[in-house]
Amino acid sequence: MGTTGFAVMVLERLASSPHRPTLVVTRPDRPRGRGRRLQSTPVAQAACTLGIELDQPDEVNGAQARERMAAARPEAVCICAYGALIREPLLSGHRMLNVHPSLLPRWRGAAPIERAIAAGDSETGVSIMRPVAELDAGPLLLQRAEPIRADDDYGALASRLAALAGELLVEVLDTEPEERPQPCEGLTYAAKVERAERRLDPARTPAELERAVRALTPHIGAYVEPEGGERLGVRRAAPAAAAAPAPSAGRLEAREGRLLLGAAGGALELLEVQPSGGRPMEAGAYLRGRVSAERQGAAGG
Repeated sequence: MGTTGFAVMVLERLASSPHRPTLVVTRPDRPRGRGRRLQSTPVAQAACTLGIELDQPDEVNGAQARERMAAARPEAVCICAYGALIREPLLSGHRMLNVHPSLLPRWRGAAPIERAIAAGDSETGVSIMRPVAELDAGPLLLQRAEPIRADDDYGALASRLAALAGELLVEVLDTEPEERPQPCEGLTYAAKVERAERRLDPARTPAELERAVRALTPHIGAYVEPEGGERLGVRRAAPAAAAAPAPSAGRLEAREGRLLLGAAGGALELLEVQPSGGRPMEAGAYLRGRVSAERQGAAGG
């Protein structure tokens, strides 16, 4: 059971092991993009490529979906980024193994990778657990840590965690380790990233903003929206070396080919940006293009 690109990597690892799935369950096709065309989930596409039977129920907890799973006679149901709550009687109808990309009980919830990067954690990892009714609270079977590198964005870290998750899931299926309860200490929740969190808040420090950019790149995207200016996507950034004086909080300034955003206690240098409706580009190229457009506008006037 899975939906996202992260889950695809886990599915592919299972498919190459002695535990090749006999059935893949994913979310229904949905309209996406500007044209609102129906698109399959990444897992649905991968299942078709792998030649594995596929089910896309509207309600995974419904009787029809449960009957389809039961007919497959699974030794285990492996869950990774499915994106919908699994309830009784499905929850206890099979041996279930859930992949969660954090070192539980830290970062239970929907956005553990993003929250770990944004918080400045030095490491995260993967937990294989048995799901229960309470969110990500089930007993653990296996865990392994993964360092968070200083330059990791979501894409880089998620790719390593997905590869680790596939290996750990195969190991659990091979060895059937005993369950152990999650520790009571260190519990935190990784809430879903809300739309408002994409905007870089100049009331935060440059270091916090730099981590926010990495946490949201490339899948969600952070942006700045300076007063009187257009929204500008931010793909890479870094706390600026001390500049005297830094731009006022929230002000976006070009200085000697650098693009600086004023923030709490300093400035954030935007290194790679994406204009609205445009492609990602180095900040220097963006500034040169803006100067050229202003000159052309002045000449035309």
